[in-house]
Amino acid sequence: MNRIIKPVHKLGGTIEIPGDKSISHRALIFAAMARGRSRIRNLSGAADCLSTLSCLRSLGVGIEKISDGTIEIDGRGRFGFKEPPDILDAGNSGTTIRLMTGLLAGQPFYSVITGDKSLRKRPMKRIIDPLNSMGAEILALGNNNRPPIRIVGHKLKPISYTMPVASAQVKTALMIAGLLCDGTTTIIEKYQSRDHSERMFRYLGAEISGTFPRIEIKGERLLSSDIFVPGDISSTMFFVVAGLLVGDSEISLKNVGLNPT
Repeated sequence: MNRIIKPVHKLGGTIEIPGDKSISHRALIFAAMARGRSRIRNLSGAADCLSTLSCLRSLGVGIEKISDGTIEIDGRGRFGFKEPPDILDAGNSGTTIRLMTGLLAGQPFYSVITGDKSLRKRPMKRIIDPLNSMGAEILALGNNNRPPIRIVGHKLKPISYTMPVASAQVKTALMIAGLLCDGTTTIIEKYQSRDHSERMFRYLGAEISGTFPRIEIKGERLLSSDIFVPGDISSTMFFVVAGLLVGDSEISLKNVGLNPT
């Protein structure tokens, strides 16, 4: 199909940016860990986030769609999840499989989580080793520490862990597990990663002290709340570049997340 694109001399308008995927994953899991009903608005509809939502439903979490981009979650509390009836499927989402493994490590049941062909090629040693040191029994069933991941959850104990490389996903998995401990878990970063999780946990009532390179998180419950997922800043770049290239343009991008990390 051929298309003729005519140049324009000015761009203008207001654009609502879709919700940030990374924050959407966290909003879903953290709300599920809280006790009570939370409302999440501007949730990303990306396939990765739907994988997280599907896994939570398999763990007994009640999720109601209110409208496009808005859902309500009936949180199960830290230890109220149900043993899944089947293998959990993270699809193509590395965030889903890593964060869910942190959650499942402290649940009193057996579970297996896997993903698609691409995800099953990705090594998971960086989350398996520290979670096992907290008392979980986690084994990667694929070659070279690749998924599927078998998880036998146990009562976890806090640890002090120095992360060898920067990874917001690994850090968040350990923070989730830290909430399931009695005591204080310490995470030390050599290189800074995004701090979405620290900000969101504090908003939901978790006691987190410190900032990069060292944070401490105490095991305690989360509070249900309303969460608005800010727009994904990477999704704004198309419009930003277009506005810069076309003179006299005036484009407003609403509710964009501007986390400095």
